[in-house]
Amino acid sequence: MSEHDLKNFRNQLLNLSHRLNGEVTSLAQEALQATGGESSGGLSRTPMHLADLGTDHYEQELSLGFLENKMRTLEEIAQAVARVDSGTFGKCERCDKDISLERLHAVPFTRHCIGCARKVEKEEAAQQGVLAR
Repeated sequence: MSEHDLKNFRNQLLNLSHRLNGEVTSLAQEALQATGGESSGGLSRTPMHLADLGTDHYEQELSLGFLENKMRTLEEIAQAVARVDSGTFGKCERCDKDISLERLHAVPFTRHCIGCARKVEKEEAAQQGVLAR
């Protein structure tokens, strides 16, 4: 991979990180706001209806899930920038082969080639199946 490619990927990763940081801030504010009562448009701190309170809790859980996902992605991006800086970016962490440029353009923070990524997903799914039992 050329120095020009590495510089472009580094810039792409930093831009993505900056955008996600803004989304994380917004999601954190949304997820951590109080539920029920005044926050739902009521005039007191007491929830108006149990269904409204349930909806508030569901939306809060959903926001927390999105927040967790974006935080994981930010960590992956930070690790990818570190790989660019250390000279290991674009190499699969599992088989040490080059990751295709097409894959890197689609998922610039990826750590695995497509073949190894499929294996990792199968292993994680199998492990979750065992844990769910």
